[in-house]
Amino acid sequence: MLLSPEMEQLVSNGCGLVTQTDWTRKVTSADQKTKTVTFFNGDVKHILEDGTVVYYYAASQTTHTSHPSGLEVFHFPKKQIEKRHPGGKREILFPDQTIKYLEPDGSERTIFPDGTIVHLSPSGEKMVDFPNGQRESHTTQYKRREYPDGTVKTIYPDGRQETKYASGRIRTKEISYHLTT
Repeated sequence: MLLSPEMEQLVSNGCGLVTQTDWTRKVTSADQKTKTVTFFNGDVKHILEDGTVVYYYAASQTTHTSHPSGLEVFHFPKKQIEKRHPGGKREILFPDQTIKYLEPDGSERTIFPDGTIVHLSPSGEKMVDFPNGQRESHTTQYKRREYPDGTVKTIYPDGRQETKYASGRIRTKEISYHLTT
């Protein structure tokens, strides 16, 4: 007896069911608006009326939703959600509610639950805005912290430190190297 490559059935509720020889099953809703494909490996693909495709990867327990607009959304098993926008921008929401934005130009912005915001430029410079009003910047030339009262502390790569107070006073701390034998 020869097996047909697929078997089609019309289910009593009006849905169409196609079963292939590899046990992949395709169900079409009675109104023909949605399709669900269940693969032999446990993956499931839903195709919705508006063109949205929801694919569940059984092995990794990950859901990938592709929207007609080009937006792709991934839901990972440890509650991380990643959105990939058509222009190349990515947005990652972590379980602790930290949000990271990755821009096509290589820059990043991370917002932490406590309100701290970290900006990274494509050149590697880092700017940190703290909820208490302090701001910190890291470049190849220095690390600097600015305080709400106007005080600015700067540390240079050679170890030298400089503090400029709001009053205008400047305090410099030089690093001296002594050799002992």
